[in-house]
Amino acid sequence: MKKVLVCREKDPLETRVALIPDDVKKLTAMGFEFKVVSGAGVKSGFADEAYKAAGAAIIDSEEAGYADSEIVVRIMKPQSAKGLKKDTLHLSYLDPFNEKELLADFAANDVQAVSLEMIPRTTLAQKMDVQSSQTSLAGYVAVLNAAAKLPKILPMMVTPAGTISPARVFIIGVGVAGLQAIATAKRLGARVDAFDTRPVVEEQVRSLGANFVKIDLGEMGQTAQGYAKELTPEQIAKQQEAQAKTCEKSNIVITTAKVFGRKAPRLIKKDVLDRMQPGSIVVDMAVSTGGNVEGSKLFENVVTDNGVTIMSGDLLERQVPYDASKMFSGNISAFLTHFYNKESKEFEVKLEDEIMKGCLITKGGQIIHERFK
Repeated sequence: MKKVLVCREKDPLETRVALIPDDVKKLTAMGFEFKVVSGAGVKSGFADEAYKAAGAAIIDSEEAGYADSEIVVRIMKPQSAKGLKKDTLHLSYLDPFNEKELLADFAANDVQAVSLEMIPRTTLAQKMDVQSSQTSLAGYVAVLNAAAKLPKILPMMVTPAGTISPARVFIIGVGVAGLQAIATAKRLGARVDAFDTRPVVEEQVRSLGANFVKIDLGEMGQTAQGYAKELTPEQIAKQQEAQAKTCEKSNIVITTAKVFGRKAPRLIKKDVLDRMQPGSIVVDMAVSTGGNVEGSKLFENVVTDNGVTIMSGDLLERQVPYDASKMFSGNISAFLTHFYNKESKEFEVKLEDEIMKGCLITKGGQIIHERFK
């Protein structure tokens, strides 16, 4: 198993590509063979000619490459498994908690489907973790987008005409995206506050020069995968009340709170937005999973009656597709390399490997993953 097809993303809003020419070249040298759908990398700055130079063959469509491809890689989930031949290994985001019919379709077509979201968050698998690589960039872009929209500069500035105080930025949720947002806001000169339900991240927040907002919510913690544990309704209400005070005095609020596989918690309600300063910006990075902010809309900006702008923070990594593709490609390259047998020059689906066990959803005509059977 070494013949790889790199698809062109069909979503017109998608700008990334799953593998870039540099990684195709490295993997080709190892023994992999590549076909790339024409135009796959154009939006992210990688021309067909670059893939040809890296050793790949250019084809007109993914359907034309299915018949003689053993591994298919793309970024976003496909509409179906139609056309994929038996035992093909398919790598992409799958949104497995919400796509039961798609998982069943992969099983029915006897395709081996890997859900990139399910790659374990372990030290060994860190270099394959697409969630972390992409959300890190999204956290960076969230700050830039908010800063560009804010009617105020972020840094303190002393001028002959007077002193401008620094903007105040509040980050809610200090995962990978939140940490990058903190670092970016600090580099731009803002005063940064941050909160997370996991007390363990306080040290990381302070190491970046931000203030950690302490809210006593009782027993807290994180899952084995490193995600924040789901809050009780009582804890959410307590968090909403306590963080509202910080929201009121902030110029920019960025929410990143997601609970893996579940609907995002509602953290900022209309009454809090009504008390915020006119011209303030709120970026909801959980909008695609239900939203942390009341009134947020996917891929739309919403302006409240008192002049607060709620910005959609979904898939912001698409705004920096060159680097997003480079990082995503590095993750996929690491995955392919990890399971490649250099002696036989074949990719091997090793079910006993904890990484493969964690992310392989279907095999042998069945859904085999314990969480989705």
